[in-house]
Amino acid sequence: MKSPLFDWHSARDAKLADFGGWDMPIEYPKGAVADLAGGVLAEHAAVRERVGLFDVSHLGKISVVGHGAKNFLNTMITNDLNKISTGSAQYNLLCNDSGGVIDDLIVYQRSEENFFLIPNAANCADVAEVLRSHAPVGIEITNLHESYGVLALQGPLSSAVLEALGISLTLDYMAFTEVRIPGHDDLGTVIICRTGYTGEFGYELLPLWESALPLWELLVKEVSVLDGRVCGLGARDTLRTEMGYPLHGHELSLEISPLQASAGWAVALSKPTFLGSVALTSEKASGPKRVLRALKCSDRGIPRAGMLVKSESGEVLGEVTSGTFSPTLKTGIALALLLPTVKVEDVVEIDVRGRASKATITKLPFVISHVR
Repeated sequence: MKSPLFDWHSARDAKLADFGGWDMPIEYPKGAVADLAGGVLAEHAAVRERVGLFDVSHLGKISVVGHGAKNFLNTMITNDLNKISTGSAQYNLLCNDSGGVIDDLIVYQRSEENFFLIPNAANCADVAEVLRSHAPVGIEITNLHESYGVLALQGPLSSAVLEALGISLTLDYMAFTEVRIPGHDDLGTVIICRTGYTGEFGYELLPLWESALPLWELLVKEVSVLDGRVCGLGARDTLRTEMGYPLHGHELSLEISPLQASAGWAVALSKPTFLGSVALTSEKASGPKRVLRALKCSDRGIPRAGMLVKSESGEVLGEVTSGTFSPTLKTGIALALLLPTVKVEDVVEIDVRGRASKATITKLPFVISHVR
């Protein structure tokens, strides 16, 4: 499947790869915007220091509408929707009966009877089907995967980009609004939310599918003025790993529960019930058999998903779920599911293609968050 910006990416020789069945840009060459440098390192630095623009239109979109929609959703997902109100969004997980994660997603509350969900690309249809299978009469679940684009504007200068388009916002983190771009009524209404996946101050913009390209081009122009970059999903991955944000299929899956992935903060076990609540309550009581830890390499090793993590005496402690070179810290970093006995400041070894790479268990995030 193709994003509404696919032709734009292709025309600029972006490196493309499959993400959940979608052809998406990994990185851009020099000159994709003006004559600015490209590549993951330049794109990553732009987000941390100035501003970057991502096409993440492959992400899913689902509407849940009808009388009692809030109460219904609250029996499906792990977090407590009673903690948010209209105009706010919330991080959530949809689990199966055994506590495995079908997907993690963002829930937007437009009203108590109108919700908009952003799941991952590969899981959108599954999420919609699970919700439909449980929905009572009067609740309508609609898969809107190709009805909206998603553009992520991230970095300390992201507000300046919007202001250049005539949009001045004072949104709290995880709050959203719906606006029209001044002078561009033809683009229709755009949802703008103070969210992102980079750890930086930023926004996610959701235009109608047919408006994604013209809005993208307006944003690209203003981003380039500020020496920003268009960014691919390679930089998005290094940025989210530095923050310790989980990625479904790596830190979360049908075999990895939220409690194992250190996402227990998004699991409201105090709610009467939700999908997976019995299993998660039991796991909480007994303690997860593995937990997510952050590893910072002290040598030149670059960890990758699937690599074994061992104690200095050779005991297998678990394995890496995500690993990369940190452009900010200039060293290898990783997230790993390890035995719960492993503690912060412990020294471990990562089996990097047969060579033991030393790493220290550290606290997350690897770099300071600026989302607020």
